[in-house]
Amino acid sequence: MPEIKYEITEHLGVISETSRGWTREVNMISWNGREPKVDVRDWSPDHSKMSKGLTFTKEELLELTKIAEKM
Repeated sequence: MPEIKYEITEHLGVISETSRGWTREVNMISWNGREPKVDVRDWSPDHSKMSKGLTFTKEELLELTKIAEKM
């Protein structure tokens, strides 16, 4: 499996935290040197491990926000 490079360019916030210290975070992340995108996923306390997550462009996040507001 090829190595995936990432850089958290901006930490936007924490949604929740588990009893083991993992946090569900919203960050701007550059994947493999590309333009940063909005990323939502769980991180270990030292950010050495991550779960699968969701990555959105700003436009996609705006559409998701519109959908969530209808709930």
